[in-house]
This record gives sequence, C-alpha cells and structure tokens, in this order.
Amino acid sequence: MAGIQEQIIELTRGIDEVLPEDGLKAKLEEGRPLIVKAGFDPTSSDLHIGHTVLINKMRQFQQLGHEVVFLIGDFTGMIGDPSGKNKTRPALDETEIKENAKSYKNQVFKILDPKLTDVRFNSEWSNKLGAEGIIKLASQYNLARMLERDDFNKRYKSNQTIALHEFLYPLIQANDSIALEADIELGGTDQKFNLLVGRELQRAYGQDPQVVITVPILEGLDGKNKMSKSLNNYVGIDESPSEMFGKIMSISDELMWRWFELLSFKSIDEIKALKADQVNGKNPRDIKIELAKELIARFHDDQSANLAEENFINQFQKKNIPDDIEEVSITISESSIPLTNLLKESGMTSSTSEAMRMIKQGAVRINEEKITNIKHIIDSGSSAIYQVGKRKFKKITL
Repeated sequence: MAGIQEQIIELTRGIDEVLPEDGLKAKLEEGRPLIVKAGFDPTSSDLHIGHTVLINKMRQFQQLGHEVVFLIGDFTGMIGDPSGKNKTRPALDETEIKENAKSYKNQVFKILDPKLTDVRFNSEWSNKLGAEGIIKLASQYNLARMLERDDFNKRYKSNQTIALHEFLYPLIQANDSIALEADIELGGTDQKFNLLVGRELQRAYGQDPQVVITVPILEGLDGKNKMSKSLNNYVGIDESPSEMFGKIMSISDELMWRWFELLSFKSIDEIKALKADQVNGKNPRDIKIELAKELIARFHDDQSANLAEENFINQFQKKNIPDDIEEVSITISESSIPLTNLLKESGMTSSTSEAMRMIKQGAVRINEEKITNIKHIIDSGSSAIYQVGKRKFKKITL
C-alpha cells in the first residue's frame, strides 16, 4: 500500500471537501484497508459520465488497497432522495428498481474491478428494520436539524409540501453506514447533509464516525447545468463511440479542462503538460481529441476510440457521411408520411414539435440536401439517409 501522504495527494485530487479536514489522514494512519462506501439509487437505467466522477474516486481507493462498497439503494429508491429538489420526488416501483440495478452493475464494472468490488443492496438490512427499528432511528434526530437542510428549509418557508417519508431518507442512508461500519463515505456536494447525518448516527450507535468526502457535480455539455439526462446535456457511458466522440468534441475549451480534472486518469503533471502545450500554440481541438479517446477507450476499447476519431474527422472536417449508419425500416399504412412524423417514428427526434424546430433551424438533411419545409412529405417505398443536427444519421427505408 502506498505511503499516507502519497495516498492523500491522490485521493484528494479533484474533490470538493473532506470532513473533518484531518479525518482522512487519521483514518489512513490506522494502517488497515478502509471500508469505503458510495450509494447510488437506481433511478434510471443508464449511468452517464457525470456519475463516474464519484466512481473514479472509488477506483482510486480500490487501487490503493481499500475495500470499496458499491451500494445500490434499492430501498432508498422507493423513498426518493429529496436532495436539491423543490418538490417531492416520485418513488420508483420495485420492478423498475430491479431492472435499473441490474443495468448499473453491468455498467459500473467498466471502471471498478469486479473482483475487488463489494456490491450490496441496502434492502438487505433496511427491510429488517421494521417499525421498531425505524422509530429507534428517527429518535436519534430532530425536526429542527432536518429543517436546517437547505432544500427542506426553502420548501418549508415557501409553504411547499414536504412529505414525512422524505425526512426518513437521510436517516435510512445513515443506517447504511452503520450496517456497513463505513470508514469513508463518498458523495456529490448535494449529498453533504445526508453524509453528515451518517457521521452523527454512527456516533450515536457507538461507532467511529465515517469521514465524509464530497466530489464536485460535473457540468453537462452546456457547461452551465449539472449533467442530467432530463436536460439532454449528458454523455451516457453506454452510448456508441461515435456519439460519445461527437458530444465530447462539442464542449467548450474551458469545460474541457474541468473534465480533464474530474474524469481523466492522466496524472496532474500530464494535464499540466497539456495546458502548457495549449499555451505554446497547440490547437485545443487536438487536446480535446485526447480526452475523447481516453473516455471512449475506457467504456469501449482502443479500437473503438480510434475508429470514432476517424469517423469524426471524415464527417466534420471532410463533411462526409459516417460509415456506421444505423439502418431502420418503417412500415406506414398510407402512401406517404410527413417528414416530422417520420423523424419522430424513427427516433431521430423525441417529438414532431422538435422535428419542426430542427427543420426551421436548417438542421435536417435528406441525402445531404437541407430540408426547410416543415410540411415536407416522404413517399412510401423510398430509402434515404436522414441527418438531424451534426451527429444523428440514419438510413430509413419505407
């Protein structure tokens, strides 16, 4: 195992906060593998690279010889995490949670070593709490402290509903730390309150309180908002290499360095060298290509990364159509179909209104010819290459 100072430098890279400040050093000085926990509620079927900021930190702990617990919140998912929410989050049903959890396990092992990762479900102990256990847990905290939490406080002051079960969420999450006897809990900055409740309840149950490490929330493609599937500013780790490459190349030069800091496995010195290259005249686009290839190789493989780069250069610099276009056949009952309907039916747009908007913006092409008429009709029996925006291509046959 690496020396304490060496571990601290590696483990605090790109983080937001360690609480207490000297807590990590004190834990490492115990000279044993630490139990490092991070929880993920299976709220959707896909992870995006924003989630991997936290998972990358777990990987660092794992590589330094510590015990990493990837905790799937199948029980807490049925409550719904209120962190950062201005209204009650709808709870997921059990079937949806199981499907999403299965998908999470498959995706997370693209980063973590499956042989060294302890995958747990918090229903394992939460289902056994019963009424008596819940009451005992709730007795360790009070309403005044709960209302100190920023999101609850804002909702309370604006007379917005706070369901009673939402107060249980941080307590159940804290109980996970008790059940696992966690030494370290990792979470996003929006999880800080929940993580600190874990420290307090561990102390109340006679355990040595966990050290809390928060990591920054990754900005999405727009460079402003938190990466989110609902905001469509995300890069999914299961997306195709070409789609990932195009999205990463679309980010600003400023955001590129933020992503290098939080997502890249390159050393601090290597990133400093790349920044120096840019100052000395290297095109930021070429540096961005390095980032795109590193991330695609991680979630796919080196060959896919190289092919995605080649397709990108052909498509955008030489303005060619990519080679790996998806082909779809659509059956229609009439002799023709409006283009807006076809784009929606083929999945190239999410709705006909989005299709109309893209046509008005000049972002729709058929066989490389720009379409500007929102009432454009496509005849049955036709076959053509459709393009929406810069990166979406499909060969559609009617």
